[in-house]
Amino acid sequence: MLRDEISACRLCADRFRTTATAHAPRPVAWFRPGARILVASQAPGLRVHGTGRPFTDASGRRLRDWMGVDEDTFYDQSRIAIVPMAFCFPGYDAAGSDLPPPPICAATWRERVMADLQPRVTLLIGGYAMRWHLGTRNVTQAVAAWRDHAPAVFPLPHPSWRNTGWLKRNPWFEAELVPELRHSLAALL
Repeated sequence: MLRDEISACRLCADRFRTTATAHAPRPVAWFRPGARILVASQAPGLRVHGTGRPFTDASGRRLRDWMGVDEDTFYDQSRIAIVPMAFCFPGYDAAGSDLPPPPICAATWRERVMADLQPRVTLLIGGYAMRWHLGTRNVTQAVAAWRDHAPAVFPLPHPSWRNTGWLKRNPWFEAELVPELRHSLAALL
């Protein structure tokens, strides 16, 4: 099964050993064919690396709130597939900043996973997912143009606390996009 292949992947073992965290790969593959909703995200963080469960942090709470779903629904793989651009925590650099998702992960797995899934709604979380799925490099522009893609695709900023300033500067996001997102997802769930 594809999920098992991904879970056994060790392509980035040497790369991860050279990061400030010097960790081993731990792919988090959280999907099943048939899920109607795809959360296309960036990469697991350190906490997810430890738990093996995606979005087990404050950003996950914020994302679930945007989606209007509870934790049980969010983690039901038959309903929601969570497929990041890299399945492993990429690590931190020497300054303690997140490293980007290694491109080899998407190059190796993404086409196969997408062929396995046929979601009705896709949430693009952050710039890396938007770049792969939409070909766009500017998160604000992609999110602002959400109506061009809805209801099949919703580009979203990353729900991290680091984007709290972005949310304050762009109040239309929570006033306009979030209610439409919740409506679309409720209809599917």
